[in-house]
Amino acid sequence: METALTRLAGIRHPIVQTGMGWVAGPRLVSATANAGALGILASATMTLDQLRAAIAEVRCRTDAPFGVNLRADAADAGDRVRLIVEGGVRVASFALAPSPELIAELKEAGVVVIPSVGARRHAEKVAAWGADAVIVQGGEGGGHTGEVATSVLLPQVVDAVRIPVVAAGGFFDGRGLVAALAYGAAGVAMGTRFLLTSDSTVPDAVKARYLAATVRDVTVTRAVDGLPHRMLRTDLVTALERSGRARSLLHAIRRAGEFRKLSGLTWRQMVQDGLALRHGKDLTWSQVLLAANTPMLLRSAMVEGRTDLGVMASGQVAGVIDDLPSCAELVERIMKEAEEARARLAAAR
Repeated sequence: METALTRLAGIRHPIVQTGMGWVAGPRLVSATANAGALGILASATMTLDQLRAAIAEVRCRTDAPFGVNLRADAADAGDRVRLIVEGGVRVASFALAPSPELIAELKEAGVVVIPSVGARRHAEKVAAWGADAVIVQGGEGGGHTGEVATSVLLPQVVDAVRIPVVAAGGFFDGRGLVAALAYGAAGVAMGTRFLLTSDSTVPDAVKARYLAATVRDVTVTRAVDGLPHRMLRTDLVTALERSGRARSLLHAIRRAGEFRKLSGLTWRQMVQDGLALRHGKDLTWSQVLLAANTPMLLRSAMVEGRTDLGVMASGQVAGVIDDLPSCAELVERIMKEAEEARARLAAAR
């Protein structure tokens, strides 16, 4: 199925596996790429050396195009861009809008730039700055999310920009892909659906929690870092929502110390990262610290399997997913379902 996305990224199928921290590592990314979709490596939770090694490992596992997700506001964003260019990475994606200068640097090196956005005005901004495409996530998506549903946000963005638009938030099968194409998108991006594959390195016990979840078990909370964050409802989430400021601050400091040791960041750098997220938002100091070390909370679940101590970012689709196919099986199934859906539509005319 050829679309503007497949032509731009050099992939066979218009499907993107998003850059989920602690989840989208070399194994998942290369499996996605080998399946003909676009795998995106999550770099925000990696040091520079780890990112360099991860890029090399993906290239050893596949000769298909893949991408790397970056934090545009990271202090070492420039160094990470250079690793992407040196590693021959096809796509750079961003959770926050990259600057015009960063976009220009990547495009000059032949790297395709695809930021993720959650609002029409943000899509218009990055398109004007030269982004090659944009991933637009509706409120159904996991992690930090907005309030507007994909079915409302997607057509707004498609009508507003003249670059390929990739739909995210609420997609898990071929019917959703066809629906996104009908809205004018060039493909779909999925996080939770790829997390729940046999190629994902997320511990089995954590995957079991996702598979057991219903759509009512996926909630949006500001208790973790002060920003709307879609995740599975757990005892930890409930405790954070009920705890007072003093208790939240102590919890945040402890977690921040753990993440500082793991990441190699200084306290000053962590606070600066937190303040970058705090800019323009009414966050407490405990939320600033939590914003800086949310990756540690995710790591507890996604790497260590501690569902009691970590948070599990999740799209609403977790409530309708009940199996763990390989990436190859998943992509093949989605494309088969999409063709069947298109055939049904054609027959109904």
